[in-house]
Amino acid sequence: MKEGRLFRTVIFDFDYTLADSSRGAIKCVNQVLSDMDFPQASPDAVCRLIGVSLTGIFRELTGRESAEQTQEFIRLFEHYADQYMADLTVLFPTTAPAARALKRQGKNLGIVSTKFRYRIEGILKRDGLDGIFDVIVGGEDVAIHKPDPAGLLQAIRFLQTPPEVTLYTGDSVVDAETAVRADVPFLAVLSGVTEREAFEGYPIIGAMENLSYLPAWLKNSDHNN
Repeated sequence: MKEGRLFRTVIFDFDYTLADSSRGAIKCVNQVLSDMDFPQASPDAVCRLIGVSLTGIFRELTGRESAEQTQEFIRLFEHYADQYMADLTVLFPTTAPAARALKRQGKNLGIVSTKFRYRIEGILKRDGLDGIFDVIVGGEDVAIHKPDPAGLLQAIRFLQTPPEVTLYTGDSVVDAETAVRADVPFLAVLSGVTEREAFEGYPIIGAMENLSYLPAWLKNSDHNN
């Protein structure tokens, strides 16, 4: 882990970084595939696509690129996600303690995710974390999703902190690529399904098993400046 840089802002991915939404994703994806007369996807296949745009998920699971079918997949997924996703999503046990510790350190906090913002806000409110994140950019807030950096750059502009003192934290190579395109330092958290080796070739500043280590690491990094 590289230390010695002062970070004023920490922006997180949501799925598999702050929360486990795998049960909801599996249920919603397979319900949609069933409705559209496609074969069911394995839980592993769905989990490995969490964080990918719905367009990408449809293409990867069906091999189809029809614009009409893609839009139908998205419409149905959003319908079922409104019913099931929040109830089947749980924050990791490390999320609340880490977020509160970072706020005590005076960090600006944000979330940038392909998950819709209103779902994220509902989950955070349910678990007592509403208001702790200064900005949330969800899938409905940008025209192009990760790894396009639009959402991350939008959050940075809102928080008014330069990219070089902003840390983006996520669990996937999609998140790593997003950070590269935004020219933002990236920290990998290994709480999802992506192995550490997958981040080789990306200029990450480090990797940690879960967010419980992040407040102490940032505090040490601040003190080394």
